[in-house]
Amino acid sequence: MNAYRRWLPAIALVVLSLTWGYTWVLAKQGLAYAPPFAFAAERCVGGALSLLIALKLTGRRLTMVAPLQTIGIGLTQVAGFMIFQTWALVEGGPGKTAVLIFTMPIWTLLLAWPLLGERVRGKQWLAAASTLTGLLLIIEPWDMHASLFSKFLGLMAALCWASGTILIKRLRAVTPVDLLTLTAWQMILGAVPLILIALVVPEPATNWTPAYAGILLFMSVASTAMCWWLWIYILDRVPAWEASLSVLGTPVVAILSSRLTFGESFKSTEIAGILLIGGGLALLSLLGWAASRRNPALATPKEGA
Repeated sequence: MNAYRRWLPAIALVVLSLTWGYTWVLAKQGLAYAPPFAFAAERCVGGALSLLIALKLTGRRLTMVAPLQTIGIGLTQVAGFMIFQTWALVEGGPGKTAVLIFTMPIWTLLLAWPLLGERVRGKQWLAAASTLTGLLLIIEPWDMHASLFSKFLGLMAALCWASGTILIKRLRAVTPVDLLTLTAWQMILGAVPLILIALVVPEPATNWTPAYAGILLFMSVASTAMCWWLWIYILDRVPAWEASLSVLGTPVVAILSSRLTFGESFKSTEIAGILLIGGGLALLSLLGWAASRRNPALATPKEGA
């Protein structure tokens, strides 16, 4: 049983990467039915409702612990992230500008050292270098034709995600809080600014069709509610920088699923980037496995999820 629990964070990362990766395909399809800010608000509201239902079914109470920290997490990791990501899509289109959000591991790596005391050591640097180099080959920052402003928005989305990641780690280090309840509150608080922006920004009305309802249902329940809970669960069990690097499997899945769904051809830089990210993630897993063999107590997941 302990061996099984030891692998739960890895299983969660695989599910997270597969779901978030395919979400990029569904998001591209969903934008054909709904304008960007309305789509983001509808998805977030659906995620919040899904989490409230999950709380009810599991008998948990919607009690906010550490209100200031929880508000900060909701405003950065949900509202700020989705606002800047959506704004980047509006300004620069659904191209590589939005993919700049996956520079998040770089900012998390830089912030985790001084704020959390999490240091990258020894061979971990090799894994970090491999995954981040692969990310650069996929994004190709030297070949981005979008405006400087749209690139700035993509980077701001990445910074919001990284900041929320640090806030979650700091909160869980000092305050016991139920992870599902925390996820629900961050989604509720994050949905409020998104709803206000969707009401204020002039956009066409959403075209409510069965196809769009299906896309929204999947993105609300799986991509938003389930995956943000999985993300907090993973953060609770591994260092912030390691979780952030591991989530780079998401753009790999996004590229593969997009190319296969829309019949797009692969570029040599993308293939090289995918291989480097895969190699870096494999090395991270190997190093984690070796560490757990040396000290099994470090690999046992925490209770109270």
